[in-house]
Amino acid sequence: MKAIVLSSGGIDSTTCIAKAVEKCGAGNVVTVSIFYGQKHKKELECARKIAEYYQLAHYEFDLQQVLSYSNCSLLSASTEAISHKSYAEQLSESRDGIVSTYVPFRNGLMLSVCASLAMSLFPDENSEIYIGAHADDAAGNAYADCSPAFTQHMSDAIRIGTYEKVTVTAPFVHMHKADIVAEGIRLHTPYHLTWSCYEGAETPCGICGTCIDRAKAFAANNLKDPVS
Repeated sequence: MKAIVLSSGGIDSTTCIAKAVEKCGAGNVVTVSIFYGQKHKKELECARKIAEYYQLAHYEFDLQQVLSYSNCSLLSASTEAISHKSYAEQLSESRDGIVSTYVPFRNGLMLSVCASLAMSLFPDENSEIYIGAHADDAAGNAYADCSPAFTQHMSDAIRIGTYEKVTVTAPFVHMHKADIVAEGIRLHTPYHLTWSCYEGAETPCGICGTCIDRAKAFAANNLKDPVS
């Protein structure tokens, strides 16, 4: 079995890499990162370092043009500032139940890229695409493309469209970030190489939604975040 892991350079995807390496062996794992017009490229730089750490083949793709019409606050062309509030606070203030950092159908686009790559790299073998979607991101439907229903239906569509050769696995889809960190510690995941912050400064801002969730996850495990 081959594994293709969507790597954002953050906690969740890097723990997915550790799980895939444990299950399949490093020689059967590749990682994929996507540039979609983010305001910074720190997560892509971290993804490369993580692939090097595990000695994995790493692929990068550019979807910037596809998302150039979106005004999502994560994108470089956006007129919106990144919110420095928790996801719960953002949802309570949102009129349509969507957080400002939702990138339109991003996970669907990324999974589709990985499915095509899997069939190209491994035409004669079965493969799994790993995605780090988890329960905290899906909570309150903040990110609809992180939900169990979404990942299951995307897996079904990809399996059908690849002659049963490629499926999607979301090992953390029912787990919270604190549980992911606990699993990552067991797997000796190199969290010191990761980056989660939506801002691209030298150090994490500590107050955007993903920084808040990251800090809580490490604190719940009585650990200090190695990059804070």
